[in-house]
Amino acid sequence: MRVLIVEDDKHIAKVLTTVLNYQNYIVEVACDGQAAWNLVQAFNYDLILLDVILPKLDGISLCQRLREQGFTIPVILLTGQNSSDEKARGLDAGADDYIVKPFDSQELVARMRALLRRSHSTVSPVLEWGNLRLDPSSLLVTYNTAYLQLTSKEYALLELFMRYPHRVFSCNAILEHAWSYENTPTEEAVRTQIKGLRNKLKAAGAAPDLIETVYGIGYRLKALQTSPLESICTEASNKQRTLGAFTGVWNRFKERIAQQMSVLQAVADACIQETLSPELRALAKQETCTLESSLGNFGFSKGAQLVRAIEHYLQPHQPFGTREAKHLRKLVLALLKEIEHLPQKVVSKAVSHGDEHSKLLIVESDRQLAHQLVKEAEIQGVPAEVATTLLEAREKISRALPNIVLLDPVIGNTPEEGLALLAQLTLLKLPVPVLVFSAHSSLETRLEVTRLGGHAFLQKPVPVNDVLRAIIHILQPTSIDAEAVIMVVDSDRQILSTIRTLLEPWGFKVITLDNHQRFWETLEASAPDALILDINIPHMSGLELCQVVRNDGRWRGLPILFLTDNKDSTSIHKVFTVGADDFISKPIVEPELVTRILNRLERIELQRSLANIDPLTRVYNRYRATQDLNTFLRLSQRYNQPLCFVILGLDNFKHINSTFGYAAGDAVLRYLGQLLRQSFRGEDVVARWGGDEFVIGMYGMNRIDGVERMIQLQAILHEQEFTTPDNSKFQVTFSTGIALYPDDGNNLELLYQAADATLEKTKRIAGYQPKAG
Repeated sequence: MRVLIVEDDKHIAKVLTTVLNYQNYIVEVACDGQAAWNLVQAFNYDLILLDVILPKLDGISLCQRLREQGFTIPVILLTGQNSSDEKARGLDAGADDYIVKPFDSQELVARMRALLRRSHSTVSPVLEWGNLRLDPSSLLVTYNTAYLQLTSKEYALLELFMRYPHRVFSCNAILEHAWSYENTPTEEAVRTQIKGLRNKLKAAGAAPDLIETVYGIGYRLKALQTSPLESICTEASNKQRTLGAFTGVWNRFKERIAQQMSVLQAVADACIQETLSPELRALAKQETCTLESSLGNFGFSKGAQLVRAIEHYLQPHQPFGTREAKHLRKLVLALLKEIEHLPQKVVSKAVSHGDEHSKLLIVESDRQLAHQLVKEAEIQGVPAEVATTLLEAREKISRALPNIVLLDPVIGNTPEEGLALLAQLTLLKLPVPVLVFSAHSSLETRLEVTRLGGHAFLQKPVPVNDVLRAIIHILQPTSIDAEAVIMVVDSDRQILSTIRTLLEPWGFKVITLDNHQRFWETLEASAPDALILDINIPHMSGLELCQVVRNDGRWRGLPILFLTDNKDSTSIHKVFTVGADDFISKPIVEPELVTRILNRLERIELQRSLANIDPLTRVYNRYRATQDLNTFLRLSQRYNQPLCFVILGLDNFKHINSTFGYAAGDAVLRYLGQLLRQSFRGEDVVARWGGDEFVIGMYGMNRIDGVERMIQLQAILHEQEFTTPDNSKFQVTFSTGIALYPDDGNNLELLYQAADATLEKTKRIAGYQPKAG
């Protein structure tokens, strides 16, 4: 588990780090509130230990900012004041717990474990998965009665899997959770640790695949047998949206299926009359290909089998006699009968899994308030229904699991009954977020809601639009940093529509293509982030199309996934031989489709980051900056706009390294990179050109404004004091050289030469030294 300590007292921070490292926690330290805020935005943490009194941004303000921005990380406040007012201020700011200095380390660790249990919907202090037990209080791991001697990393991995037992972790996600950002190794280290952990579990009697590999995605604990109630809840949550989407797709394409059946009926009649033409046979062959794929995609294997049997009679050189013609006609009639019942089957499946639109359940006895909430929810595009009693609420939940519940606990005979429903919902295998909306807002009530896993607490009265704003914030799924473009190529329009229906709610932009002849122009025009191909594309193999893409240098890094209903090893081998990254099995299952796409996008984003980002400062490197600056220059020329080009060089950086050490120099560069990222617009180019030299490109900015920006930046850096391991303190300055397009040059080389000349002149005149303190 990854913990962030925010503490400006170095002695306390060191003690806490030692204690938590002994407990197998991954620890990172921030010495002020602003630094902590920057880390939380960049990395994921399981818990934060937060001092109240901090430089730059105090603990209470930081906690408030975290909650306002939607961060749900558990926070324990460390405070030197034991007054009720101080504790209330911290809890009202969004903290989950507090502990008074000086504190007992055992009590602190116990409180951390309790918070982590609540945040992961775990009641028992001991984590269990079948016969596997992990006790965080004693750090003991057993399988049946056998003790496992694990390394600290093996323990961290196992605890991660057991705290999130239903989640698949990619190698990148494991690195993020189990290693600090300063000591992150390669993915090979993850695989080595997994192998060692598996061997120790196997030696203790566990199944070799207790930690199973999900091909192309990552690792997870192997699923256990579940109770019927849990299975229903999980299945309803996973399939509800998918089945609803299939119903909509079916309604849009039933006319197309009727046309396909008309062709097959015409073929059957022509065979009986011995008038089947080669053209009609070829047309029917093409229709059966898409029809089989469509029926398989809907999960109707019997219909797909009938189509395959019909397809056998449509081969170009297949002889036809009276017996074959009659058999073909029987197959077509059986298929027609099967298809006539498909709409009812689709609808019955969707209904059996509940109403896909039941997203918000309002558990509220005040009918007028409930009506206002429903009306506002409809305006915001959130379907809602109301339960005015706990009995009614439980009945609605049993019929269709909602995405979120707005609950007033006082709806029951006692508040405890309402809180019992809260506990039940948060302890499901797939927890339902609960937002408590109540006039009873005492500290004791808020603490109890927090302990039971409540997602948020709103005190009545609150304007209904504010309530809906909080609900939408919780409902909004994790989004991709920028809208990813997915191009899908398949001759079956039903499959194209199905994939679009499934992917667009996740924030993807989906480009569909059913005609391979327009493939290349569509590829270049849409510039997709991922490409999905069907193996069986009429008149062209999808495998060949993949090879064509891979033969072009511009698209060699494009993630390519195949749709296939053939899972045999030979077919899968062909997919990877031609250069594909992954495959998706038919019928399409939404969670698998989305997860595999996200996994590929995550990997390509990591590759791009490694190619474009300087690892120490986290700003662009010279290669990426050159591309973006040249783009700016073209825009400046086209639209007659200025471009302010700046070279920033640290003063006497070699002296800093030789006097205070290279670690101190790296700290300066790391801080400057962070400062530059925060100080400039998202569209500005900020890059490390090499060594202690940075460049900045500001499109549309004149020289005077550029100089003003540099003066502001110098003032901020001047206030920063750096500390070495031996407690020596120093400050740094920088010098700048500024050039302007088109006054100082019309290309990047000339602008760099002009700015560099100004920079060297400034350095000779100033001759700064780092200020020792």
